Amino acid sequence: MIKVIILGFGNVGQHLYQAFSRNSKVDVIQVFNRSPINFSEEFQVSFTTDIRQLKEADIYIIAVPDDTIQELSKKLPLKNKLVVHTSGSVALNHLSDNNKKGVFYPLQTFSKNAVVDFKSIPICIEANNKEDLKSLKQLGSAISENIQEINSKEREQLHLSAVFVNNFVNYLYQVGSDLLLDNSLSFDLLKPLIKETAKKMESLNPVDSQTGPAKRNDFKTIENHLHLLEGSPYKEIYEVMTKKIQNKNYK
Repeated sequence: MIKVIILGFGNVGQHLYQAFSRNSKVDVIQVFNRSPINFSEEFQVSFTTDIRQLKEADIYIIAVPDDTIQELSKKLPLKNKLVVHTSGSVALNHLSDNNKKGVFYPLQTFSKNAVVDFKSIPICIEANNKEDLKSLKQLGSAISENIQEINSKEREQLHLSAVFVNNFVNYLYQVGSDLLLDNSLSFDLLKPLIKETAKKMESLNPVDSQTGPAKRNDFKTIENHLHLLEGSPYKEIYEVMTKKIQNKNYK
């Protein structure tokens, strides 16, 4: 059994704990968080706010905001242990040299109350030696069927792409929702369209699934949309996206 300690208990830390706790091959023996946490009944684990009280484990997983990973790794009272972080954008070498370094990056968006199926989530791993890489493969395989060896440079590009398809797209959902609410319409009307668009990605690449007035060069519709957006903070977004699609060389 792999003994794990999770350092940080935000969205990523909590989801990892839940995934590990459902698997008999992993034992989360402790959670560290800088501030106290009111645990619900589902979280039955030893907890500490004192970094000096960390237990002995096989892998220590840092699941804190990107800008605090390096600082926390330096403060760990450990030596020659396997310490990994879960960030998509922080390089492996940002971790302290006091311990063995690794990355355990689950490529998914995590919200507090949203249930996710870890089996299909890509777990992107990186380490400095084969032994540590093997340990991370074993840990990842306990919760996912998709383990990928990806170095820091590749992961940086992967995270950038993820921001476009997740964070930016979600913001566009907010734009659509705002426009509907301004006209007393429900966002639920768009949900079947959103689901079908996402479903297409299972069988088509993004280029082949592109539709809409910009691709068709339907200038009359585009002009009408811009008229509807007159005075709106979202008009610029529409103009930029339309031009980008029009400039794309679709066949």
